[in-house]
Amino acid sequence: MRFLFRSLSGLFITFLTFGLLFLAGFQLWQAVVARDGGGPARDAAEQVYTARLLTVTPQVVQPVMQVFGNVESRRRLQLRAGAAGQIVHLDPALQEGGRVEAGQLLVRVDPSSAQAALDSQLAARDDAEATLRDARRNVEVATENQTTLERQAELRRAAVERHLALQQRGLGISSEREAAELAVSEAEQAVVSGRAGLAAAESAVTVAENALRRAEIALSEARRDLADTEIRAGFAGRVTAVTAVEGGLVSLNEQLAEIIDPDALEVQVPLSLDQFSRLLADGGGLEERPARVILDGSAGRLTAEAQLDRAAASVAEGSAGRIVYARVLSGGAALRPGDFVSVEIAEPPLANAAQIPAAAVGSDGAVLVADAAGRLSAVPVRVLRRQGDDVIIEVPAALRDARIVAERAPQLGAGIRVRDAAAPAPAEDQQAQSHRRQGNG
Repeated sequence: MRFLFRSLSGLFITFLTFGLLFLAGFQLWQAVVARDGGGPARDAAEQVYTARLLTVTPQVVQPVMQVFGNVESRRRLQLRAGAAGQIVHLDPALQEGGRVEAGQLLVRVDPSSAQAALDSQLAARDDAEATLRDARRNVEVATENQTTLERQAELRRAAVERHLALQQRGLGISSEREAAELAVSEAEQAVVSGRAGLAAAESAVTVAENALRRAEIALSEARRDLADTEIRAGFAGRVTAVTAVEGGLVSLNEQLAEIIDPDALEVQVPLSLDQFSRLLADGGGLEERPARVILDGSAGRLTAEAQLDRAAASVAEGSAGRIVYARVLSGGAALRPGDFVSVEIAEPPLANAAQIPAAAVGSDGAVLVADAAGRLSAVPVRVLRRQGDDVIIEVPAALRDARIVAERAPQLGAGIRVRDAAAPAPAEDQQAQSHRRQGNG
């Protein structure tokens, strides 16, 4: 019995093995037939990709040039020592970032030597004034003396004329006439001597006046030397680069600090020749166009309004472009000289242009245009400007009011059919997708 049971079990397993092998062969035959086209055929639907489409509308576009620059101050003042000596007074505002007002006393150097020189020149000026007064009095005395001598000479001449008249009538004596003529000669000699004395007195006045002028010049220099011991702020601003300390010794013309006017800032912007040519007016000069100064930081974004002011008169060594300066008009309270900022300069507007994403333009310089059926075709375009992630293109007649692919993908090209991602899927596409899902099942 045990032998019979084992024989039947082996026979059953053998038939089962053959049955499974037959079933596997049948399934393999069906698969081969279906691959060779022997099975029922199914219609293959065209694959339609989804893409974001946008309409190109020609319009006037305002390009914005995005460049970088450094903030500088248009008004700076170096505080330098006008006299050598020890600093005896230092204003508390004379520190880094300190705010000073126009005319404020900031530094005083020891004025003792300058004050002594001023006092000496004052005394010299007083001596020169006294000498001039004496010389003028001598001129007055000499003038009065000259007047008296001339009157005496006239009286002597009158006496000679009387003697001549008497002698003509036979009453005069010749000796008396000769004595009168001799007296006239002596009086005229006295007049000449008086004129010489008057001239000498007037010359002394001239010398005294020159001496007084020299004394006044020396006095002015002494006052200026005394004033140079005090250093005052020329205008209201902020202090930087401070090297002065109270009690320190300074030499003549040594720089002590620097004052910057925070309300007179400008941005130095280097440009290429192509960028510079876009900002020129019809006459070839730099056009005063508006600009925006942007300072980005972790705390936020600071902006200031500016305007193109001028171009540099020379080209920096080793560079081929141009340097322009933009004057900050408003909003520059947070800016400081030395800040590295970005500058947006408004360029002249471009007509018949459109601004599209940069990803819409392929490496061949063309965009993909979708017709009414969604079929793509490549149309070359001319890129006028690049604006960050966008480009400004010239709109030809073929692109006027046309739909283009906003973001080109590797699977998209000429002849491919697409549909707008913003539009709902059509019914035939939904049926094709359902058939495709069924076939995959």
